[in-house]
Amino acid sequence: MTSVKQNSELLPVRRGGPGSIFDYPGYFRVASRGRRFGRFIKMRFSYSVFVLAALVLIYFAPCGFKASFHVTQEAQQGSSNVVKPPDCKSNLLVLSNVILIDHILFLLLVLCYPSCKIDFLESVNDLVEPKDFTDFRNFTKFSLEYIDKEYVSFGTNMYKPRFGGHQTLQEREESFYAKNHTLHCGFVNAPGFSSTGFDLDEKDKKFMSTCKIVVYSAIFGSFDFLRKPAKNKISDFSLENICFVLFVDENSLSTLSSEGNNPDDRGYIDVWRIVIVGNLPFDNMPKNPKVAKFLGHRLFPSARYSIWIDMKVRLEADPMLMIERFLWKTRSEYAISNHYVRYCLWEEVARNVFLKKVTATAANEQLKAYQSDGLTKFDPSNPNNLLPSYNPESCLIIRAHTPMSNLYSCVWFNEVVRFTNRDQLSYAYAYVKLRRMNPNSPFYLHMFKDCERRTMAKPLGHRLPHAVVQ
Repeated sequence: MTSVKQNSELLPVRRGGPGSIFDYPGYFRVASRGRRFGRFIKMRFSYSVFVLAALVLIYFAPCGFKASFHVTQEAQQGSSNVVKPPDCKSNLLVLSNVILIDHILFLLLVLCYPSCKIDFLESVNDLVEPKDFTDFRNFTKFSLEYIDKEYVSFGTNMYKPRFGGHQTLQEREESFYAKNHTLHCGFVNAPGFSSTGFDLDEKDKKFMSTCKIVVYSAIFGSFDFLRKPAKNKISDFSLENICFVLFVDENSLSTLSSEGNNPDDRGYIDVWRIVIVGNLPFDNMPKNPKVAKFLGHRLFPSARYSIWIDMKVRLEADPMLMIERFLWKTRSEYAISNHYVRYCLWEEVARNVFLKKVTATAANEQLKAYQSDGLTKFDPSNPNNLLPSYNPESCLIIRAHTPMSNLYSCVWFNEVVRFTNRDQLSYAYAYVKLRRMNPNSPFYLHMFKDCERRTMAKPLGHRLPHAVVQ
């Protein structure tokens, strides 16, 4: 049996793995084979779909602009502070404000938008962890503690415990500093009250505490189908040494079972270790998966790397090669892709309001708060931009669990708790504010191309649209 040495612990390799990947004798990269867009677009069916969708877009364009203008006028009659139409630079992006056009555009992108060639290593056999990642020595270092109890002096009839706690504006401001401190980051309880939610069985907690590298997802409220990773794209080494964890509630587990996806005696469905979550913390159902999405460092306290993947996509790349390519090679601690079509926050807000994923009132409150704190519209021509886009496609997040990565995950999660469940709307604000308040503490975030994301995570869509609660 060979072993992988990682942070003074041994990770067993049970199938004759490639040997020690964390000893750093030097490594090389061999470009993986990928289909070029030219070959893809020459396929007769895809080309036909591309032409048909383009023609439909052109045909409905006048209706789209008219409908968008009409909806805006109606909204303005009801509120003087309504989100105004986006004025960011865009081409066909405005069409996404119309439901019909938006769905046609999504169909076009799914069927005809190309994936990218990614220079993955040929295999995990020559994969090693760079020395500066073994103890995160070249990243910003500080100590984070988390508030696990809130003590209140006023009557309990006036106090309702919250999973995210009752973070004051001053505490919110302080939480962005990269320093030794204690902050709100979910799992906040109060004496005399039962759990605020996201309850896990002790045996699951014990298993999760042993994970060093994690690929994980969540299905709550039967919103998603079970997506099984493409095993032919994943090495035996990764399958044996990475924890694949799927969080579910009883309702979603019942739905999966009715579709023939029953956990085996060990609690697995395919590669996914099923972890049942009791007492979901939010009435707003779309917020519940955000607990897992952003708080992986709290759920897996011993993990050094994690990959979050929505169940609307299917994993089609080896996780260890993804970590090597998007963290180690770029010397990054957080990696996420650009959105497939929008880069402007104002456009994203308008689209979400029109599609009723958020209410205009909630979106305006959030946008107004961010503008008052200095967030401005994204200018793609500005060479000093901190980000290449203000809008991510957050269905795939690759993380090293460094202090800055953990801090960013906490403050981003707190914004989702404070405002709307649409995490794209708080992504840029959380990052820009974190950078602004810590000019001498670097945070290495890498935004990669959406076509690269599509190579690793094939879009398949949700089971049902998420309902708007706020």
